[in-house]
Amino acid sequence: MKQMLCLMIVVTIAMLGVDTGNSDTLAIDSESKSTASKDAKAITLFNGKDFTGWHMYVKGADVDPKDVWKIKDGAIWCKGEPFGFLRTTKKYGDFKLTLEWRWPEKTSNSGVLLRMTDGDKIWPLCMEAQLKYQSAGDVVGMGCDFNEDTSKEGSFFRHAPKKSETNETKPGEWNKYEIVFKGDTLLLTVNGKFKNKATGIKLSEGYVGFQSEGSPIMFRNIKLTPLN
Repeated sequence: MKQMLCLMIVVTIAMLGVDTGNSDTLAIDSESKSTASKDAKAITLFNGKDFTGWHMYVKGADVDPKDVWKIKDGAIWCKGEPFGFLRTTKKYGDFKLTLEWRWPEKTSNSGVLLRMTDGDKIWPLCMEAQLKYQSAGDVVGMGCDFNEDTSKEGSFFRHAPKKSETNETKPGEWNKYEIVFKGDTLLLTVNGKFKNKATGIKLSEGYVGFQSEGSPIMFRNIKLTPLN
């Protein structure tokens, strides 16, 4: 009798869709489903052929940015040094961003820069979806506060570690990021698994970019769906 009662409770919960504790995962799933009908409006940010719609910056006047950012096999290839970034020439507010990345040589550090402000410098104010090896899913605020920040007071780099162990692929293999930025809330998913949530972000719009910050890294299938 008790077993039958337990079974009935489980079935009832499943039918009603009751939140059993993973509300963050449900939130990003809901947001992703809500944009499914808008997929026709998804913008391909990188055409696989050239850097139309992108702006390059690297630290050091004697360095040609085109030696740092190149196109190989239909993907963006970043040398990783010197420090710098590649960003869109258009600003975005609320959006769902999907992209793939991989380390073609040794693993190192990089990041997806979100709602970047103006300025060719290291670094403009922005939020970052971390790409440092085995830290993908961490949230970083570059000069930007957010509620989940765990860094020391006054630090330029605000930080919130991912909520679960890394599920990144082996070096050389492709990974996928899904990033939802809506209002003051940022949600990160890596390879289909929810990783992080940041709230209370004051930046309302900005550029989307990638960091040159270590060793070669590649990006492809970069698509953005506006949510507003």
